[in-house]
Amino acid sequence: MRRWVSSESYRAAVQELVAARAAAGLTQRDVATRMGKSPSFVAKVEIGERRLDFLEFVVMARAIGQEPGALLGAIAAKLGSQIDI
Repeated sequence: MRRWVSSESYRAAVQELVAARAAAGLTQRDVATRMGKSPSFVAKVEIGERRLDFLEFVVMARAIGQEPGALLGAIAAKLGSQIDI
C-alpha cells in the first residue's frame, strides 16, 4: 500500500498549493510566518515529507491569500474523478 503523501493525487494537490504561493509572490518563510509555523513545516509539506490535515490546509490557504474553498475547488477540478490515495 502506498503512503498518502507519495500518491500522484497528493503531489498534484501540493503542486497547486505551491503554484498559489508562487503566484502570490510569497516565499515559504512568508507563509510559515503567517501560519505561526517554522519554515521547515512549509518546506516539508511542499516536498511531500509531511501531510497537511484539513485544518492546516485551511490555515495555509488563508496564509497564501486564498479562500480555502476556492483553492480546494481548483485542486478538485485539476484532479478530476481519478484520485488515487
